[in-house]
Amino acid sequence: MARHAKRDLEVHLNLNVRGMAPSATVAINELSDRLKAEGRQVYKLGLGQSPYPVPRPVVEELQANAHQKDYLAVKGLPRLREAVAEYLRRTQGIAGSADDVLIGPGSKELMFLLQLVYYGDLVIPTPSWVSYAPQAKMIGRQVRWVPTSRADRWRLTPERFAEVCAEDPGRPRILILNYPSNPTGGTYTSAELKEIAAVARENRVVLLSDEIYGELHFQGRHVSIARYYPEGTIVSGGLSKWAGAGGWRLGTFHFPRSLRWLLDAMAAAASETYTSTSAPIQHAAVRAYEGGAEIERYLTASRRILKALARHSTARLEKAGIDLPQAQGGFYLLPDFTPLRERFAERGIATSARLCERALEDTGAAFLPGSSFGRPDEELTARLALVDFDGARALEACYELGDGAKLDADWLETYCPCVTQAIDALADWAAG
Repeated sequence: MARHAKRDLEVHLNLNVRGMAPSATVAINELSDRLKAEGRQVYKLGLGQSPYPVPRPVVEELQANAHQKDYLAVKGLPRLREAVAEYLRRTQGIAGSADDVLIGPGSKELMFLLQLVYYGDLVIPTPSWVSYAPQAKMIGRQVRWVPTSRADRWRLTPERFAEVCAEDPGRPRILILNYPSNPTGGTYTSAELKEIAAVARENRVVLLSDEIYGELHFQGRHVSIARYYPEGTIVSGGLSKWAGAGGWRLGTFHFPRSLRWLLDAMAAAASETYTSTSAPIQHAAVRAYEGGAEIERYLTASRRILKALARHSTARLEKAGIDLPQAQGGFYLLPDFTPLRERFAERGIATSARLCERALEDTGAAFLPGSSFGRPDEELTARLALVDFDGARALEACYELGDGAKLDADWLETYCPCVTQAIDALADWAAG
């Protein structure tokens, strides 16, 4: 009997994972590194890794805590949990305490545990980050894709969300809302968030607000939807994007008290998997969430550079006939090459995957097809990550320039040359 049960489990796991490719972002980064090692000129616009160094005060705190070797509580270091709660009170006006926070080895792992312990469909607007749906597939959850359109700037509308909920009223669901968006760079107004929150409340949907890029809103004015649906929103964050610490693997979930049972269930699963998050990293992260003048200066300059780079790149691509909305935060652009479909068809390009293959071959620009983010392959959309530059050097130059000076094309070409060269090459290639 035990043998049969084991065999059935193995079959179930194999069906969920069999044929699954590596994460598209990880794969394009590894391919780019391999081509560069072969001597090719490659512009790395695939993996969305922050180009900036970890802020100095946070690095110093890690150095001071390198001796921390003990297992910490599975829910996280109490001081860090309180720092995260205080950060959300300070920046978003969200009530909470240390008891409402769960720390994990990256927000990606916490998202996986959430789907593992909560039985419900995963509702994902497309385009979306590449790992939401594969995680659901591994666990055996149903994914409900919600298409968006260029006319809506690739954002979920409350009307479309309500239609999905009406298909099977009362069905348990998790909606993932990620903004500023990976892959579009778009965000939502407060009015739009209120309308989405109202639909979520009416249908008792658990809302996972992935705000990992919140501090990279170009105007520094990110608004959490948890302000408008506090009882049903989990706020996801971490150090990877705004603090340049992707490799540190530190993620945070903030729960409303009404979902404390869900936090406890995730912690129980965590205790049987990763046990706890790295102790030195957690101690250092306290300093990151405390903020202060030096970290705010770092963030202001980071946003300023990313905004200038996004505006410059958008203008250059639009001039070549490529369609894309203005990014409002983060690292990304989602250009739509569909207006050039006839020209590309003459080159044998009919899918977004083929588009990216040919662009890499012809220009050295490595980026990802829209199909990796849930879009139809024939749509000819693609995601560009504007991160291939020396972030430390750019930050220092930005500091020296002062607050009033413009980061013009000459400045960007000096301090972000790989990105500007890649955009120029891509625009010329598309227009040709």
